[in-house]
Amino acid sequence: MLEHRSGRAARIVPRGEKRRRQLAAVAERMFLEHGFSATTMQMIASEAGASKETLYRHFNSKESLFAEIVRVRAAQFLGSEGDLAAGPPREVLAALATNIVARMFDPFGMSLLRMVVGETARAPELGRIFYRQGPAVVLERITRYLRKADKSGLIRCGDPRQAAKLFIGATVADFHLVRLMLPATRPLSESQTRAHVRAVIAMFFARYGAPAP
Repeated sequence: MLEHRSGRAARIVPRGEKRRRQLAAVAERMFLEHGFSATTMQMIASEAGASKETLYRHFNSKESLFAEIVRVRAAQFLGSEGDLAAGPPREVLAALATNIVARMFDPFGMSLLRMVVGETARAPELGRIFYRQGPAVVLERITRYLRKADKSGLIRCGDPRQAAKLFIGATVADFHLVRLMLPATRPLSESQTRAHVRAVIAMFFARYGAPAP
């Protein structure tokens, strides 16, 4: 077993979990190189230096392997549940928005989205998996946070799910379209990111900020 440091505290990563991560990383690379439909479990196993039986022991199908990849990507948007639940809403949401903007310019994440968009017409299940394990998870986590903040009186939010959608929409803006259609576009600078996040937070709290005591 290996010790893995996440920036806060060390935890022991079982050998099986480490191998599972390695297999998912290889699969992601293969999907991006060959496409989901053209990539087989045998190809992934061979590239990872594993038997097909080992691969199936960790993932019972190519679809479950893809779901794991998307789940990991979604977690990178959000951080841990504790990160999203701690601190004043302005600080929490500003940090979240900053991370989302950075992820919009992650070349691997956008390449994965581009692949899904290109193949979903032929493989509808691919789009369903991507949405359920990615955007839907992000939306649900933010909705839960806003619901708790509303109950605590930190914001006033009658419909947390709608508020979460508006927050995500304002944060993402047109970045995903720009990255899909103009992949060579350079990431925002630090000052541009700060300005964008300030505008998102100002707009969000103009609508949902709790009244002053």
